Amino acid sequence: MKLDIVYEDEYMIAVVKPYGVPSQADHSNREDMVSIVKNYLFDRGDTDEEPYVAVINRLDRPVAGILLLAKTEEAAAKLTDLFRDREIEKCYQAVVRGEIPEDSGRYVDWLVADKKTNVSRIVPEGTPGAKKAALSFEVLDVIETDEGLFTYLLVQLETGRHHQIRCQLAHHGYPIYGDRKYGTPAGKDGKKGKKTQSPEIGLYSTRMSFQHPYTGEEVFLHREPEGAAFDLMDAEDPDW
Repeated sequence: MKLDIVYEDEYMIAVVKPYGVPSQADHSNREDMVSIVKNYLFDRGDTDEEPYVAVINRLDRPVAGILLLAKTEEAAAKLTDLFRDREIEKCYQAVVRGEIPEDSGRYVDWLVADKKTNVSRIVPEGTPGAKKAALSFEVLDVIETDEGLFTYLLVQLETGRHHQIRCQLAHHGYPIYGDRKYGTPAGKDGKKGKKTQSPEIGLYSTRMSFQHPYTGEEVFLHREPEGAAFDLMDAEDPDW
């Protein structure tokens, strides 16, 4: 796979993760982005040993967009600290089912991740194991299609929880396009009530900005979204 490199220096590399490709090795045994980047660095001749590569902002397998990876252990620690301290701005573009009436908004919920089922759910505050999940959004457009109404959003992630954007938007009544795990009733795919997940959903990591932990300069990463959901919106509204 040819890498689409958004940014690279001696400390980090940002690439575009395609839909359906794991950020790092998982149970699917599919080629993952860490392995792909390692091979790229090794083949380029950066080192005779296996390169160090660590994911900083893991993206779910059916999500595409900017993926930031560290090239040294020290850089990984510094970038992870920036994420933990919310000093890295992370923005996504999303296509959701339904019409959101507000021009903008903010959702704050309490979320529990079930590792056994790989699904998160919204629970009352104070539930054991629950973590605060917050995001804000801006409505870019609302379009009526043959499949119904869809809202196009710019989402700013304030916290980084498991499946947070997918879970929160679905909980508030606006599931992401193509997200059968959170957006389609069980059984609708004809598999005896068992939910399956599309390899591509309408969620794209489109923008990231932060202060470089070594140089102090502002790093701005950006890619416009692509994929079936965004193609649908463009087709329905050619002037958009």
